[in-house]
Amino acid sequence: MKAATVSRAFSKLGIPEVLVHTGQHFDHNMSQVFFDEMEIPKPDYHLEIHGGTHGAMTGRMLEKIEEVLIQEKPDYALVYGDTNSTLAGALAAVKLHIPVAHVEAGLRSFEMKMPEEINRILTDRVSSILFCPTSTAIQNLSNEEFKNFDSKIILSGDVMYDAVLHYRPQIQHKSTILQKLSLTSEKFVLTTLHRAENTNDVSRLKEICQALNNIHQQIPVVLPLHPRTKAYLREHQISLDAIVIEPVGYFDMLALLSGCKMVLTDSGGLQKEAYFFQKFCITLRDQTEWVELVQAGVNTLTGADQSKILSTFTKAMNQEVPSIPGLYGTGEASQMIARYFSDLC
Repeated sequence: MKAATVSRAFSKLGIPEVLVHTGQHFDHNMSQVFFDEMEIPKPDYHLEIHGGTHGAMTGRMLEKIEEVLIQEKPDYALVYGDTNSTLAGALAAVKLHIPVAHVEAGLRSFEMKMPEEINRILTDRVSSILFCPTSTAIQNLSNEEFKNFDSKIILSGDVMYDAVLHYRPQIQHKSTILQKLSLTSEKFVLTTLHRAENTNDVSRLKEICQALNNIHQQIPVVLPLHPRTKAYLREHQISLDAIVIEPVGYFDMLALLSGCKMVLTDSGGLQKEAYFFQKFCITLRDQTEWVELVQAGVNTLTGADQSKILSTFTKAMNQEVPSIPGLYGTGEASQMIARYFSDLC
């Protein structure tokens, strides 16, 4: 989703791009469908690397990305977000003395048990260009003394906001999921659940599912279920009362966001998208990298505490969501990033 907006901006300015898809997200509904729906150019390289431990996956990616970089000899390596692919791309490039640019730099949850947090910190440290989505991200880098490093820090805004603004007008033409599920606007709750801190901890997973079961008795809970979460629920025989569906494509997710009453999630991206659609968000984590949403009163951290989830849900059902625009820029982050590279080239 991040690449879609920046690739479009590159194309408009005539900046040549070699797109590498590692294969980390290999389920069709979680990867290929995004390329199809969002009209992202077909990747020049598809490494088909998925499965295995974090170390094994990152190591294989590092090896294969290095081969691509040696062959293509790019001027810059652009990496997105906080996945294993992000870190592998950054490490492969910097070891070949290719400058790294990181989109979504400076985010911190301050929870080192999260693999994403480790990926963010290490990627930022080896990057030459840091495109930060928020002023909070800028401050995080300042706190870490990045002024002493040879890197350029830029407040770009959030490319995910660009994506929502570009694709939101297309929802009605490209998604029929609300009709298929017989959902009425503002009459259901959208939930996602996939973070390892929740799925790998049986007690946390049970607490969250018990809360969802309770909520589902009051208002339908729609849950596009991650394959890993489905496997853990089955393995530990945890019951879940909800409208469980397969992972969905981008436009179906936008339609669900647009139509739902509120969002319960442990996803980072969905917290922001709830804000873009002016929906209250309950975050099923103990920390968040998007602290400005909590400060703005549109997001509440509940962790996996069933009682806290339910009390927050009850409160949110009876309150208006504050309208606080501008937390993630003006919707021109992708153009800013593309212009920056155009000036360099």
